[in-house]
Amino acid sequence: MVATCYLLGVSTRRMDKLVQTLGITGLSKSQVSVMAKELDEHVEEFRTRRLEDAGPFTFVAADALVLKVREGGRVVPVHVLVATGVNADGHREILGVQVTTSEDGAGWLAFFRDLTARGLTGVKLVTSDAHAGLVAAIGATIPGAAWQRCRTHYAANLMAATPKTSWPWVKALLHSIYDQPDAEAVHAQFDRVLDALTEKLPAVAEHLETARADILAFTAFPKEIWRQIWSNNPNERLNREIRRRTDVVGIFPDRTSIIRLVGAVLAEQHDEWAEGRRYLGLDVLARAQAVDTTTEEVTSTELELQALTA
Repeated sequence: MVATCYLLGVSTRRMDKLVQTLGITGLSKSQVSVMAKELDEHVEEFRTRRLEDAGPFTFVAADALVLKVREGGRVVPVHVLVATGVNADGHREILGVQVTTSEDGAGWLAFFRDLTARGLTGVKLVTSDAHAGLVAAIGATIPGAAWQRCRTHYAANLMAATPKTSWPWVKALLHSIYDQPDAEAVHAQFDRVLDALTEKLPAVAEHLETARADILAFTAFPKEIWRQIWSNNPNERLNREIRRRTDVVGIFPDRTSIIRLVGAVLAEQHDEWAEGRRYLGLDVLARAQAVDTTTEEVTSTELELQALTA
């Protein structure tokens, strides 16, 4: 019962009050921690499971969130790397979770190497923000996949490069690109937006032109799933659920405790997705798998070197 309450985000103080109603005189933080450790075996099995039987994973999304941990007598931030994917049955899965000191190329490279070593295959598109180390790691470990730059993150990047008074107009133009009925119309509207911006805001137009291939990768796939693949919003909702549980803890005593709680939360979410309705239909997945996403612009070796030096 204590382990379940810990997973549900019940604080140690509230846990003490709860067990007193059951006739237990008191429960210390250390006792709660010891009882919660029974989750470790379940979490480790979940984090290291083989992936090939559930594949191919046509669509993958990756993101990171920052938590605080006590190390060496001081409180430091660490990054929790999380990846989700859509399996062959059309359901979402939690593919992996790892804790790294920083969100750099080496951390992401090790993370994706672990996923591929456990059997991640058939990936056609990876959606993420534009963190250089993350993008390079994707190319180094999944060279046949296209990369979609999250439209929500890109909008924030573009806003930072736009004069404040002009942002409402530029934002409306940007949204008009995504509101088109098909891929051809999306690219045509992109050109019209560039023409409109070049005259008044050339720096903004250049920013948008540079990101063209990254933010329009979704157009190679069926129209009916664009909303599911053009941003990291589904993973952001997952992050909010993680934070709802971790905010109760605040500062973790060590990295093992982070893996214990976050891993257990993700395993719970994984089970809910498996029992729920399909995220994507089998027909649209089959059509997405038929899309040719291979490019020869940069070799995987070059990308891996970029990741290691990022």
